[in-house]
Amino acid sequence: MPEMPEVQGLVEFLRGRVTGLEVTRVSVANIAALKTYDPPVDALKGARIDAVARHGKFVDIATTGTDASPHLVFHLAKAGWLRFYEQLPATIIRPGKTPIALRVALSDGSGFDLTEAGTKKSLAVYVVRDPVDVPGIARLGPDPLDPSFTRDTLAGLLAGRRTQIKGVLRDQATIAGVGNAYSDEILHAAKTSPYALASSLDDADVDRLFAAMTDTLAEAVAEASGKPPAELKDAKRRGMKVHGRRGETCPVCGDEVRSVFFADNSLEYCPTCQTGGKILADRRLSRLLK
Repeated sequence: MPEMPEVQGLVEFLRGRVTGLEVTRVSVANIAALKTYDPPVDALKGARIDAVARHGKFVDIATTGTDASPHLVFHLAKAGWLRFYEQLPATIIRPGKTPIALRVALSDGSGFDLTEAGTKKSLAVYVVRDPVDVPGIARLGPDPLDPSFTRDTLAGLLAGRRTQIKGVLRDQATIAGVGNAYSDEILHAAKTSPYALASSLDDADVDRLFAAMTDTLAEAVAEASGKPPAELKDAKRRGMKVHGRRGETCPVCGDEVRSVFFADNSLEYCPTCQTGGKILADRRLSRLLK
C-alpha cells in the first residue's frame, strides 16, 4: 500500500508537472471507484490545476473552473497506483476489461491513469468542493512530519491507550499517513515490540519512538523526492530494513527477520532488536490489524 512517503513523492511530481495545465477530459472506467456525484466529474473539464497537496495518504488536486473550483481527491488503497504519460494513449478504455479506474487528460497532451491491481477493489476517487468533504480526510489525525507534531504531541496520543502500538501507528484518526510498512520500520528503529501497549511506554520509549518516526519518515520522503511515479515503489522496497524481508538478516543485529501473519497481511520484526529475543505468536485470527 502506498503510504505517506510515496504519496508525498507523487504529490511533488504532480505539483511540478501538472500545475497550470487544464483538464480536458476525465474518463471513469470503474464507476465503483467514484465515491461522489456532486459536483459531477464533468465539473473538472476545462478546469485549471492550481495546486497539488497531500492529506495523510490522500492526494488532493485543486482546480479552478468556470462555475466551481472542484478538487479531485484520490486514495490509492492497497493496490492502486498512478501511471503518468507524457503523451496520453489514444486507446479507448473498456470498463471491466482494464485495471484502469480513471483517466485524466491534460491540455499539453499528457495525462495519467489511476489503476488498481487484483480483484479486491478499494481505490477511491472523489470530486468535492472542499477536501474535508471526504470522510477519510475529515477524520485524519495529525501529520507526523508537520512542524507542530512534537514529542509531547505523540505522548498525548499514546497516554492511556491500552491498544497495541502497531495498531495505534496505523490508525489514521490518530496519526495520518503511516501504514503497515512504515509502522514496521518505525518500531524496528525504536526497538519496540509491535505488541507493546501504547499506555505502557515510558518516557524513554516515547523519546525513541518519536525520533524513529520522524527520522524514518523524513528519510523515506527525501528518498522519494524527485522520482517519477514509475520509480517510487522500487525506492520504497530498497529502503525497508524489516518490512517484507522475512527470513533475511536484520541489518542492525544480524538476527533473522520474522513475520506474524494475519488474515490479509503480515508484520515483520526483529526479535533481538524489538522483543528481547522472544518469537511472537503467529496470531492469524488476531484483530490487531483490522
